[in-house]
Amino acid sequence: MMGEVAQFHFLRPWWLVLALPALGLWWLQRREADTTARWRRVIDPVLLRHLTIGGDRRRWLSPENLLLVLWALGLLAVAGPTWRQLPSPFAQAARPAMFVVKVTPSMLERDLAPTRLDRARQKMADLLKLREGAPTGLVAYAGSAHLVLPPTPDAAALTTMTGALAPDLMPRQGDALGDAVTLAADTLRRGGQGGSVLVFADAAPTLAEGASGVPVTLYALHPPSREADPSIAAAAAVLHADVVDVTLDDADVGDLAHILATAGAPPPAPGEGVRWEEAGYWLTPLLALFALLWFRRGWVLA
Repeated sequence: MMGEVAQFHFLRPWWLVLALPALGLWWLQRREADTTARWRRVIDPVLLRHLTIGGDRRRWLSPENLLLVLWALGLLAVAGPTWRQLPSPFAQAARPAMFVVKVTPSMLERDLAPTRLDRARQKMADLLKLREGAPTGLVAYAGSAHLVLPPTPDAAALTTMTGALAPDLMPRQGDALGDAVTLAADTLRRGGQGGSVLVFADAAPTLAEGASGVPVTLYALHPPSREADPSIAAAAAVLHADVVDVTLDDADVGDLAHILATAGAPPPAPGEGVRWEEAGYWLTPLLALFALLWFRRGWVLA
């Protein structure tokens, strides 16, 4: 409820400027309708009350007051009050994702056959099949982070790039996970289509507190017979990330596909910005109800 209140705004707020002439006309109308105003200048007010019948009493339900209410309701309706976004009428576009792959000597360990890095490549290939057509990018990191490929729907290009990754190609040894996630998040933000980050790693360094601004998932590469390195859980807590453990079947790939398909806000349809549901038409029954009074005999002359 509070979120809807925070998003309340008008689609055409400039129409509300017409409230100023409405107030001016209402004030002039009331001044003209006050038949005793001219006599107050020459007759004592106490005496004038005894010389008039009902002249000093104003009815709240009068034509000029009701006209002001109708004008205000009409302006509110035309200004387009809204607080809720409309879903896209087109097929929902796939959310982009950035694959962040650790490329260090530890990823060549064979406890996850054939190697941890090769198993990551296999899982990425399976995941790309489930995400067919979804833009996917690639960041490789060791002691430094490097953008290999921005988000692209070309799965073959990304598969080729991941196949070429090797620890001896990295310019610096180490574990710059924080820099890699930041680079991936910045790449997604520049694309302006939303999306999330998926990290393939066997362990993680100690990270400083800080939010990436995009959803992050850590895919823990470890033998199914052993628990993930404790550093993975610690990094996930800092990054506010989900953790998915490797499995021998494709259950982990299905979980990752679901996370990437639902994490974060969906991108807008091509050529379409954010669309808001207009609520001004809910005021039209009130306008029609008040307008019925003008069909009452003698109302305008009241």
